[in-house]
Amino acid sequence: MSLSTSPSLSANPTKGKTTAPPSPKRGEKTTYSASRKKKPPPDKGRVPAPGERKAMRKRVVLSNTNALEVSDMQDLNANNISDPELRAKVAGIPGTVVSQLRAIEAFKPVQNWALFRAPGTLMRLETLQLGKAFDEITSKSGGRKLVRKVVVGGRGSGKSIHLLQAMTMAFLKGWVVINLPEAQDITNAHTEYSPVPGSSPTVYFQRAYTASLLSRIAAANPQLANLQISLSHNLPISLQENLSLSRLCALGSSDPAISYQIFNALMDELLAPARPPLLITLDGLQHIMRQSAYMSPSFVPIHAHDLHLPRWFLSHLTGEVDLPNGGMVIAATTESNKPAAPTLEFRLKQLEAQQALAEGSRLPFPDAHLTPFLNATGQEPNPIPQPDPYFRYDQRVLNVLATPETPLSGSLPEGIQSTKSSSRGSDIEVQRLRGLSKEEAKGLMEYWALSGMLRHEVSERLVGEKWTVSGGGIVGELERGCVGMRV
Repeated sequence: MSLSTSPSLSANPTKGKTTAPPSPKRGEKTTYSASRKKKPPPDKGRVPAPGERKAMRKRVVLSNTNALEVSDMQDLNANNISDPELRAKVAGIPGTVVSQLRAIEAFKPVQNWALFRAPGTLMRLETLQLGKAFDEITSKSGGRKLVRKVVVGGRGSGKSIHLLQAMTMAFLKGWVVINLPEAQDITNAHTEYSPVPGSSPTVYFQRAYTASLLSRIAAANPQLANLQISLSHNLPISLQENLSLSRLCALGSSDPAISYQIFNALMDELLAPARPPLLITLDGLQHIMRQSAYMSPSFVPIHAHDLHLPRWFLSHLTGEVDLPNGGMVIAATTESNKPAAPTLEFRLKQLEAQQALAEGSRLPFPDAHLTPFLNATGQEPNPIPQPDPYFRYDQRVLNVLATPETPLSGSLPEGIQSTKSSSRGSDIEVQRLRGLSKEEAKGLMEYWALSGMLRHEVSERLVGEKWTVSGGGIVGELERGCVGMRV
């Protein structure tokens, strides 16, 4: 038997007993060695890819296979959008239109589309009135050619759904739809911007956002593939003669550097004769009626009206740019993500009061505390809100929304004057969405019950209870009380 041993010089020396270094004295600085071992970081799983969180946050699910199918639900079409027989009923949205609405980003992630088998919408009174306006413009026999409207209302009153209904009707009628889904995305300085060369005063355009907008327009409006360019344009690229408008949008979306010029060329083509009517919508009007988050080269805040897309939308809303082929321009305010825009709120109250007086409605006096003084001095109360002489209003917002008949409905503080021309803003309608009627609330609750989301018998007592608790039929609160609480 043979034994083998390692040489003593090759073996590792035995470690002696290590002692901890003495603790530092009070007031002395201690340096720590960089070679000290650190604990490995805990495993947090797979790191989300760039943009994955945003895609998950903005994901919209439009179908639930576990929900019951409502067999007797009638789909909307180009002929029944103003049918009074659909009042207080939920009508389905055709599948082709659903794809177009998804492409134009009409659906919101906060809306509970994922609870039902297929998308549907309640045909309330305001919806039927909207459908009647579409019929009049499309037929060109009712004398109505253009509608400019601002939709206001409390939180959960259905303003975004009203815009979605307008886009649905426009697609059914074969219109071209351009939608700005979130005005906040245009003014929050989250996308690049640059000045338009030669503009005075300086106007800024957002090439990346404009390119994505062109992509959405081409995807949602397949009829653009059948329309060819008919005008000559001064573009940095050459265009073939028989180029379709869909291909024109694709050129601008693929190259953001020329998206601004392509967008202007597309708008010129859509306003040319023998084109389909145009629907332009925007959600979150307050965001473009104030200072934006962008800064000029001299580090001065840029007003939202100096950005190209807000200026383009407001030029159509106020009538500065006409729609010769007819159409609608609809803007909706927001209450869930509401920025401070006091000038807009004041002007909308004035326009709403003027509109009610023109229709013969009686309005409450806004300054009721001044009634005794006015009665004692023999003055007549003015139901139209008057400007506060101690508040600095945004002159540019006042000029955009002023009307020629009563530009600002009273004297303004010193230095505030309206420069609004008499041809702009005279036909802007302010529509306030309030709660549903009990008949409409009952029809909506019956649809929820048939879908399996409301496990109660829809009786008059239950409808009255839910209608009262929801603040008089506020559709968002009604859905939260009947469907959201159960989920």
